[in-house]
Amino acid sequence: MKIIEKYSHIYSEEYLIVHHKETYKEILDIVESVDVKKSQKRYNPKELDKEFNKVFRQREWKSLRYPYYVTTNYFDVQRLTALTLKRQKDFLTKHGIESPIYSYKQTDFVKDNIAVEVQFGKYSFVAYDLFVKHLLFYTGGVINVGIEVLPMKSMQAEMSTGIAYYEGEVYNVLRHGRNNPPVPLLIIGVAP
Repeated sequence: MKIIEKYSHIYSEEYLIVHHKETYKEILDIVESVDVKKSQKRYNPKELDKEFNKVFRQREWKSLRYPYYVTTNYFDVQRLTALTLKRQKDFLTKHGIESPIYSYKQTDFVKDNIAVEVQFGKYSFVAYDLFVKHLLFYTGGVINVGIEVLPMKSMQAEMSTGIAYYEGEVYNVLRHGRNNPPVPLLIIGVAP
């Protein structure tokens, strides 16, 4: 796999170069080491995901869950963020929520306060990663930067329909302004 382009949102790449030089190099090496094969004239997203998963796991990158309890009260959300899971439940129960709703978000790969999502799925999954998942892990103090690996449009054109692509997702981030989402993100565009 070749890295064709990178977009550094809120100085994410600069942060990685200064504070996590070796881990950043490892990420780039992993991406470039993935062997891409076409099956029946198209790239298979499931096979690509398997290959990335294998290579990241070999380098001891782990999947991570961020558990939390749900509330629709804005002020309670702000208070809960700093609490442990047990304290979140106790807080909500104390404030009249009889059966607090447990939930979690999960990210593909985490190491050294860096989250990496490899996304060869539908458009909505990428938007969710960029505007919800990375942000939750960032505001929760789990990561300092999120990375999203996406196919370039040229590769996406040789995949099943509805797959997100680098140029379109960078455009979506740029359209929201320079500091939205408010998390340092590095978006990497790849192709065979």
